[in-house]
Amino acid sequence: MIYGRQEPGEPYRRITVQEAHELQQAGGQVVDVRRDDEWEAGHPVDALHVEVDNMLTEAEERLPKDKDLLFICAAGVRSGLAAEMAAALGFDQERLYNVEQGVPVWMGENLPTAYGQ
Repeated sequence: MIYGRQEPGEPYRRITVQEAHELQQAGGQVVDVRRDDEWEAGHPVDALHVEVDNMLTEAEERLPKDKDLLFICAAGVRSGLAAEMAAALGFDQERLYNVEQGVPVWMGENLPTAYGQ
């Protein structure tokens, strides 16, 4: 199944939180790119935390190259930027996703959420 949609010029697909959860269940890796304080207030269970400001320096060592990467932030802006950075670093564009709705919607839909560090 093909998830989401791709806008011209974007190296990733845009998906909903429900699609992100399905992809996560199928082995995809959620990557939360928000600040520490936002992360501690609630984040998807089993997400990796790599702040967008650290993406260029940490992605190579912290992000799996063999999984779909589901970037999420609060509203889809920082996660889109993070997905662009991952593409620029050579990650497979077919495996890059931007969760447009963000963590507040994820939590609002009662998807699995963890709190704190």
